[in-house]
Amino acid sequence: DGGTEGQAYRMAKLRTGGVGGRSVATIMLGLLASVGVNVVLDGRSNSVLAQDGCIRDIQVTGNRRVEPETVRSYLPFSVGDSFDSGKISQGIKALFATGLFSDVKVDRQGAVVIVTIVENPVVNQVAFEGISAVEKTSLSSEVQIKPRAVYTRAKVQGDVQRILDVYRRQGYFAATVEPKIIELDQNRVNVVFEISEAKATKVKSIQFIGNRAFSDGQLRDIITTTQQNW
Repeated sequence: DGGTEGQAYRMAKLRTGGVGGRSVATIMLGLLASVGVNVVLDGRSNSVLAQDGCIRDIQVTGNRRVEPETVRSYLPFSVGDSFDSGKISQGIKALFATGLFSDVKVDRQGAVVIVTIVENPVVNQVAFEGISAVEKTSLSSEVQIKPRAVYTRAKVQGDVQRILDVYRRQGYFAATVEPKIIELDQNRVNVVFEISEAKATKVKSIQFIGNRAFSDGQLRDIITTTQQNW
């Protein structure tokens, strides 16, 4: 209260000399702080420095190929913005959506935002094993995963389905594809598609129902599926 502050000020003012190597000004600051007066340093209080919520720096860790500035360009916030947990979530989703990273974490240490990433590896080589009924060039042109491209599990799973579609178009409905990932140094991988072609499925009979204007033979000549002799 006012009486306590006045008493503290008078006690400090009476001590015109140094005390134990400390100046009168130092004693006054300590007394004022002890009675609940907020001490202001450099024009800003300690509480304001800790609670203003502004981002002072954005640090990127874990990157090898991707530049830190590239990572920051995908974030919906920048230095000087207020810390917003909603924008942090948006930034994490945006980084995952690039396909460049297998893991993304964002932490806050005071006024510093730290973005920790794990980069997806780069494809060194794509190979197909167990093929005989289909040309390698046909499969290479179908798959999206390519040498020097960024590897993602989603791309490989999509290519498994594309390879199966190639075989089904040629009658190999029992074919299976198993992708294998071989890890190399410098965050690279080889992708190997192990293919079991099985036997081609043969069509014993093709029948048409409801045709009047055209005979079965005429319709069989038009379609690509053919009957096989057993």
